[in-house]
Amino acid sequence: MVGMTGKKTPAVTGAGGREEAPPLPRRFGLTANGYGSLSRQFPSTPRGARLARRTVVRQLGYWGFGPMTDASCSVALVVAELAANAVCHGRPRGRNFHVRVDYEGPASRFRIEVSDAVLGRTPEHATLPPGDQESGRGLFLVECLATKWGWEPRNPIGKTVWAEVAAGPPAGGA
Repeated sequence: MVGMTGKKTPAVTGAGGREEAPPLPRRFGLTANGYGSLSRQFPSTPRGARLARRTVVRQLGYWGFGPMTDASCSVALVVAELAANAVCHGRPRGRNFHVRVDYEGPASRFRIEVSDAVLGRTPEHATLPPGDQESGRGLFLVECLATKWGWEPRNPIGKTVWAEVAAGPPAGGA
């Protein structure tokens, strides 16, 4: 194991002689009032969209929403769809997209925002495409899961698509 000084240090061994994992970095949990926030940029690639969804699910776990809870599944699907749209329709070369997820405990909701650098392609009303079309259902899914959603111009360039998803308190009643 390499420490912060760059020197190799012996790994800590636990019960049974097995090597223990190094301690996890400190994660940001919910505040005493029940608020939490995650804000991060991702590369405008399919891999970046997958990473955004995984990062959000992991953060929700730290907040007490396990990966199989209704809230976590709903937020993950909304993030996945909005991030996929940002990658497919809002990716000028060399620009990242931004994801922000806020949990507002007293209001029992998540607010999800995905921002990209293209203003010209704005989301339309959510409609289902013909049955034989392979894509085009993302915003329909977002509309089904969100209590409300919309978009707004982003300063200085681009747009932010947002959605609000209802959620109860996290496990453990934080």
